[in-house]
Amino acid sequence: MKPSPPVILAISDATGETSEQAGKAALAQFGLQEESTVRMVSNIRTVAALEETLIEAHRIDALVVYTLVTRELRHVVRELAERHHVTAVDLIGGIIRGLAEHLGRAPLSVPGLSHELTEEYFRRIAAVEFAVNQDDGKNPQNLHRADLVLVGISRTSKTPLSNYLANRGLKVANVPFVPELPLPRELANVDPRRIFALRINAVTLKNIRQTRMEKLRMQPGSDYGDLGKIRREISHARRLFDEHPNWTQVDVSRKAVEEAATTVLEAYRAHFPLDGAPTGTQDDAVSAPTSTPPPQTPSKRKGAGKKAASKKSARKNATRKRAAPKKKAGK
Repeated sequence: MKPSPPVILAISDATGETSEQAGKAALAQFGLQEESTVRMVSNIRTVAALEETLIEAHRIDALVVYTLVTRELRHVVRELAERHHVTAVDLIGGIIRGLAEHLGRAPLSVPGLSHELTEEYFRRIAAVEFAVNQDDGKNPQNLHRADLVLVGISRTSKTPLSNYLANRGLKVANVPFVPELPLPRELANVDPRRIFALRINAVTLKNIRQTRMEKLRMQPGSDYGDLGKIRREISHARRLFDEHPNWTQVDVSRKAVEEAATTVLEAYRAHFPLDGAPTGTQDDAVSAPTSTPPPQTPSKRKGAGKKAASKKSARKNATRKRAAPKKKAGK
């Protein structure tokens, strides 16, 4: 009998996003991100609610990870976990204690302070909404408003990557590549440096698609999971990607979403190092594609350098003249 996949309960006295992401990242290190479940239990503000959750964790044999900043809950969670025979991992208490000692003052212990309604918060909300509306090739007329566009064949993590990056404030669109169908013509209006082509090896993709087919109860002999068809799809996609050398190709084979997202973010920041904030954060009605000013030619830079040196020399000469003693008359 196949063992049940592990479950993580991510407990928080605020939104629970931190503990959820940490749980997923840890599962990825064991190759269990697809099979396992991370359940968020948010806004735990009382001892009674905390104990009820730990009892449930024991019932389903779940690991508990928690981010509790409320002083009372942090004091009792270990006692309750031991009482109900649950393994509980504190993700934030150690950092809070270390900072309190380092700074020499007590923490505020107010849940949700990191999610106040700041400009960054609203930008993330707008980015998530954008990603949902632009998922799987929807609304191609808005592609020019995206900070980046993901292109790839089916099951190359386009949607999970879009959502992950959107939670970091980037407006992401994703476009499926189907060999028999043309890409949306609006893609030509996007700065090619903002387009990321997702590659994957055939065996990895076959395994992912077979798992998907089992969940959807598709026929085992479907072309969707056929290795020969998958290889042809990948070959078509690679030819397309190679025809666009300014697109950034990212291999997502055997990579967790977090790992692939890190690769995308590094390339994005290399292309746009001066982006203080992602593009497209203004009102949707007036947003437009961002253009990057052309670099100066070497001759202009050289000329600018000569002018700067000339001005510096003039300032030095003027300083020397003011500092020099005046000669007395008759000498």
